[in-house]
Amino acid sequence: MKIKYNLLKEEKDTHARLGTIETNYGVFETPMFMPVGTEATVKTLNVEELKDVHAGIILANTYHLWLRPGEDIVDQAGGLHEFMKWDGPILTDSGGFQVFSLAKPKDITEDGVKFKNHLNGDTLFLTPEKSIEIQNKLGSDIAMSFDECPPASASHDYLKQSIERTIRWAKRGKKVHNNPNQALFGIIQGGPYEDLRKYSAIETTKLDFDGYSIGGVANDGENKLDMYKAIEYSTPYMPKDKLRYLMGVGDPIDLIEGTIRGVDIFDCVSPTRLARHGHYLTKYGKFNIKNSKNKDDFSVLDSDCDCYTCKKGYSKAYIRHLIVAQETLGARLLSIHNIRYLIKLTEDIRKAIKEDKMIEFREQFIKDYYGEKGLPYKENLQEMSKDNKN
Repeated sequence: MKIKYNLLKEEKDTHARLGTIETNYGVFETPMFMPVGTEATVKTLNVEELKDVHAGIILANTYHLWLRPGEDIVDQAGGLHEFMKWDGPILTDSGGFQVFSLAKPKDITEDGVKFKNHLNGDTLFLTPEKSIEIQNKLGSDIAMSFDECPPASASHDYLKQSIERTIRWAKRGKKVHNNPNQALFGIIQGGPYEDLRKYSAIETTKLDFDGYSIGGVANDGENKLDMYKAIEYSTPYMPKDKLRYLMGVGDPIDLIEGTIRGVDIFDCVSPTRLARHGHYLTKYGKFNIKNSKNKDDFSVLDSDCDCYTCKKGYSKAYIRHLIVAQETLGARLLSIHNIRYLIKLTEDIRKAIKEDKMIEFREQFIKDYYGEKGLPYKENLQEMSKDNKN
């Protein structure tokens, strides 16, 4: 079957939503953070470790799997689930982000996008139809429409043209989508402009996708206020009975602010990327394990954390040694911790929604994570929050 979203509750003071996703692999609660497994693996972690951190849906990257090993190889293996031995739901992106990161504007045409293979320099051409064909063969539970993901700094006129093209591409992709067990999501764009976000949301939802995502908020160094406004401009026009996905966002505060504005699921490569650079997340902020003060600190990363790394008692001193020595185990232990931290954060968010305490939860989080000074844009956020129920 295709996934099914059930809205259970809307929090009384915000647009935060509590829900469930019914899948072929069980029922999962939302809001949810989804770890990213770009090349059919969440970097350094095996599937048992992903289960241990309570991961629900994980992501894989259409573009990268198209290049290697190729969608036909994955198809021959029995699809992504069998190929990577993950018995849980999988979402595949469309390759649209690579349009932003690898293609030049002149190479984006009505037919599709021409860009160079980042591995060997070969010229590639990706179309809406090809993106869906690849995702059908990969066999993910959720496929994404092929979209143009323009920089937020693009002009209003360019973004309007880009939205029109993305809608035409969405229609073409939907027409060829032929996997009855795979949901297909539409993508809303529009940069920081209210009129464009509204237009994109209305026109995209007319196409009756299985779910909807908000794109173009994590690709151009956007400030957080613009990101949150883009969400606020989109969600009022998204169906309440379908899943809402904010693409590429994983900063802890963004999970909270996104939820407050009506988002259900999030993804980001940040927890494993941070880990590879020696950073770890806690209730009281982000820290660098390579700091010299950790050299003889034999306490765990976070005494309140229930992840394997902390429960097993691995010390800051040991993990620092591993990271400095460039031993892979260091990145693994920090990745386990960071992913569990974000998933646990969404568990706490769900509890706050149940108790109608999202605003209080946000305020306490800011105080703990950023200190007494809070965020530099905290006053603006408080002003914006007055409109969360308008």
